[in-house]
Amino acid sequence: MTLQLDLSPALGAQLDHLKRFFHKHYPHTELYAVGGAVRDTLLGRPVYDLDIECFGLDPETFDEAMARLGATGVGRSFFVYKYGQIDLALPRIERKTGRGHRGFSVALARTTKEASRRRDFTMNALMLRISDGLLVDHWGGVDDIEARLIRVVDPKTFVEDSLRVLRAMQFSARLGFRIEPQSCRLMRKMALDDLSAQRIVWEFEKLFRAPCLHYGLWALGALEIDKKIFGRTLSSSLFLSTALRMARARQTVPSEIAAYLFLYLLAEAWHLLPVTLAEALALPNRYKRFLADQKRVPKRVTDRFLGGMALRMPLKAWLGAWEPRLRERAEALGIYDNAFDPGIESNTLMARGLRGAELGTALRRAALERVRESFGRRLI
Repeated sequence: MTLQLDLSPALGAQLDHLKRFFHKHYPHTELYAVGGAVRDTLLGRPVYDLDIECFGLDPETFDEAMARLGATGVGRSFFVYKYGQIDLALPRIERKTGRGHRGFSVALARTTKEASRRRDFTMNALMLRISDGLLVDHWGGVDDIEARLIRVVDPKTFVEDSLRVLRAMQFSARLGFRIEPQSCRLMRKMALDDLSAQRIVWEFEKLFRAPCLHYGLWALGALEIDKKIFGRTLSSSLFLSTALRMARARQTVPSEIAAYLFLYLLAEAWHLLPVTLAEALALPNRYKRFLADQKRVPKRVTDRFLGGMALRMPLKAWLGAWEPRLRERAEALGIYDNAFDPGIESNTLMARGLRGAELGTALRRAALERVRESFGRRLI
């Protein structure tokens, strides 16, 4: 089977230059596109960057070639080099030697099967020979992509990197793929306590931006990430109701606040403040600041409640307004795109001698009184 990478003009030009460079200076080198670019091409998704493995070079010659090309090296051993939007590396075998993501020894792989064995999932183990577009699939990745399945390549080596459990979760949410049952059982047994907070954050942030949050929620529970990261579990009934809300809300929440939706609805299911989950994940402060102002939707929603929320923000910035009935009512009240202005001048209260905390309390009371005057108790 052959496959043509669908690249942007800029990325295509960089790849063409690489092909000419290696053909001229290192003609016995075989270049293979690997990983996400091949997977995404099969899925019809855009390709923004390329990972290429260079077969037929020893490490010294490879370093020499990268210097001649003008690529920039990153890494401690077996450099990965960057040339524009393309990462170039030698094919390698990795063996676990210690705890954490740095505890690996690296050796040169001689065959495509050796090199692809270190990949996490079959869909990411595909290789595309640049010279003629030959698709190399040693592990059934094409079939798994067609079946929309996430399947472990090699159970023995997979367990050496616990980050792969979180990668399964975020891939499930990004692609709308199910996790194959045996792979799921394997990942449930893997501890996550060797992962740094930063590496956990990176994978969760990919989940938060994904289109299929309900798939990510399923993986969170099925892989027992909820218990290992948050110390809580999601019951079957709560999963079903929360997954349904996530699937619907992801379609309606404005894109600029969609990254906060997963934690908001998960916190609602667990009867927690959303900021509590942001703190448990050690997320950047922007998450904590945003989620600190996000109230959950009460059982009885009135115009007055919406008006009170609109004192803080236009309701398009409130995650609870994802429900069509609430958005429609907020638009009718004129507080979806704009916050409610109670029209209270602080100078008037300061003229009465109020200052500091006393002034703040008085302003809040006056604003709430305007809410009561302007919005009734009509149930939404």
